Amino acid sequence: MTESTNEAPVLDLLATMTAASIEASNLDDETLMLVRVAALVAVNAPAVSYLMNLEVAGELDIDPEKVTGVLAAVAPIVGTARVAAATVNIVKALAVEIEVAELEAEEFDNEV
Repeated sequence: MTESTNEAPVLDLLATMTAASIEASNLDDETLMLVRVAALVAVNAPAVSYLMNLEVAGELDIDPEKVTGVLAAVAPIVGTARVAAATVNIVKALAVEIEVAELEAEEFDNEV
């Protein structure tokens, strides 16, 4: 077994898998991201999964109302408990994103 020099092999694997899934899909970027959010709700994904996917959704200018629409659309299928858990995890993910942005801004200010 060879030793990996990569510092984040699991994240790289996830990135590779995501890229392959995007290439294999014939959905437009916005639809793809909204479907991914729906899948996260269905599998009761943790906050970090929402963080990664909502970050990309934000880069694609997908507005929060569309994400809320996805939650409403899947609620009858996955149940209110899953949608409530997803909402909590989305809030946690956004809080982490804000905290990271604040830390980065602080580091930038200290460097200048």
